[in-house]
Amino acid sequence: MKIGNIELGEHPVFLAPMEDVTDIGFRLLCKRFGASMVYTEFVSAEALVRDVKSTVQKLTIADEERPVGIQIYGRDVDAMVEAAKIVEQARPDVIDLNFGCPVKKVAGKGAGAGMLQNIPKMLEITRKVVDAVKLPVTAKTRLGWNAEQLIITELAEQLQDCGIQALTIHGRTRSQMYTGEADWTLIGEVKKNPRIHIPIIGNGDIKSLEDADRAFNTYGVDAVMIGRATFGCPWIFSRKELTLDEKIDVLEEQLRINVERIDEYRGILHTRRHLAASPVFKGIPNFRQTRIAMLRAETVESLVGILEKCREELRG
Repeated sequence: MKIGNIELGEHPVFLAPMEDVTDIGFRLLCKRFGASMVYTEFVSAEALVRDVKSTVQKLTIADEERPVGIQIYGRDVDAMVEAAKIVEQARPDVIDLNFGCPVKKVAGKGAGAGMLQNIPKMLEITRKVVDAVKLPVTAKTRLGWNAEQLIITELAEQLQDCGIQALTIHGRTRSQMYTGEADWTLIGEVKKNPRIHIPIIGNGDIKSLEDADRAFNTYGVDAVMIGRATFGCPWIFSRKELTLDEKIDVLEEQLRINVERIDEYRGILHTRRHLAASPVFKGIPNFRQTRIAMLRAETVESLVGILEKCREELRG
């Protein structure tokens, strides 16, 4: 599979762009464990144009994580075009357009999945961004706004006609948010459409590489993207089973990378969210109090201390 000139191999598995999740430390680890492509946290076009420091910092990428995509969202055509030009200067391999985020602060303002209620503007943004930059432009969206508006089959053709070089489809509507089950049948229909010649990337409810294998075999997608199942679990992309000690070592390394590459405060803030969600600690009795302690930790020393205590408890 290729996006533009980027060779991604057969049956590639991607790390989805997620706010406050796909920071640089996490991306580097996911890449090490086998992610074929990773994405930064999605960034607000308006904030980029206004040069908001915390948003601009999200554009920092490392050569070791390539190929890497940067995803932008917004509802204003000019801001999206200007943001795409700013992103291009950060030298990602791909610029992705977010037409799928369902959360209220994004979709409720007409951006992200909110664009599913204004298809003409979605297409105008796509066309103008494609024309404004030299990098491959891709898009990510959902099946439609709700169950009565499952428009993805037609929309995929329209977006392709605007010049995108790949399309990621999350198998839910905006109304579903993250509830219920992802419907992959419509993703498969898009892939089978003889008019579609760009790669189709499937997303939704992929919790393991075995799930990804089933998606490839059943629906014929070109790539699979994993989102929420990666939280605190960068080794999900590896077919090699890690030991408990190896997993905790990885989480401690993630903390160190984030502190070194971002700063201590935000590095800890990002990492402790992963730790609190990691499946590694499910065997600890009364983990709730430990989880609260993780989320309150403010120094590397205290957070590593909690992790080492967890290691001892899990060893029994």
